[in-house]
Amino acid sequence: MPFASLWIAFTIAAAASQTVRNAMQRSLVTTLGTVGATHVRFLFGVPFALVFFAIILGVAEGRWPQFHLQTWAFAAEGAVTQIIATALMLAAMRDRSFVVTIAYTKTEAVQAAVFGLAVLGDHLSVMTAVAITISTFGVMLMSWPKADGGPKQSWKPVALGLLSGAFFALSAIGYRGGILSVTDASFVMAATSVMTTGLLMQSISLSIYLGVFHRPTLRAIFAEWKPSLIAGFTGALASEFWFLAFALTTAAKVRTLGLVEVLFAQFVSRRFLNEGAKAREIAGIGLILVGIVLLVQG
Repeated sequence: MPFASLWIAFTIAAAASQTVRNAMQRSLVTTLGTVGATHVRFLFGVPFALVFFAIILGVAEGRWPQFHLQTWAFAAEGAVTQIIATALMLAAMRDRSFVVTIAYTKTEAVQAAVFGLAVLGDHLSVMTAVAITISTFGVMLMSWPKADGGPKQSWKPVALGLLSGAFFALSAIGYRGGILSVTDASFVMAATSVMTTGLLMQSISLSIYLGVFHRPTLRAIFAEWKPSLIAGFTGALASEFWFLAFALTTAAKVRTLGLVEVLFAQFVSRRFLNEGAKAREIAGIGLILVGIVLLVQG
């Protein structure tokens, strides 16, 4: 695969890893609550992120990357908005199916395009803009509530999911900005160092919060260490691949191709969670696939 296309492989790997992580986190919401399940991916992801960093530093680089004030600011913004986005996503999962909630959050692609242009000056080609539009329409089609109402057709999870997507988009822009501001490092080291920094910020801040206000939740997290360890590893692995992709191309393109996660989520939903797919959801997935094909071709 040509170097310029590596972001495609990184994004698909990230989406697959993230699907597993989301499924593990969803299973932990009932025992740990939204904040506890949110913290799992950060706390148990840090050791793996440090291992990734150490391997790259020792084997490939041999020197520390140069961070600047802009790097720290972007990393902090990405870390905070990612915490908020994850909590909103897990809260939405309480009321809607796994796959539909993931679809709500994936409206971040079009939001990332807007934020990326405004903050980083990331311009998009016409083909990319069309691909984002078609894919986002597919997401909205598969997740739009039915008119017959009912407890599972509330607008609350819609609002939570869309808001989650906005914060995920802001997080992606923050992290890409941080990666681009690192100097004296390869794109691999820049991505890994910013990813590790963000996870450390998230883990420390949430640990302090839970230690002060919710100590029982913090103890419960360690009691659920086995599924938490899986969530932490898959979360760190997904983050590593996302950040490598961000280092090579715009956040909007990465997040649009990342819509393949909806397909992975559909498989998990049907295979492990016994959640069927409606005809409209299938049609939406078809549009997402069309958008992804246009994005890659473009």
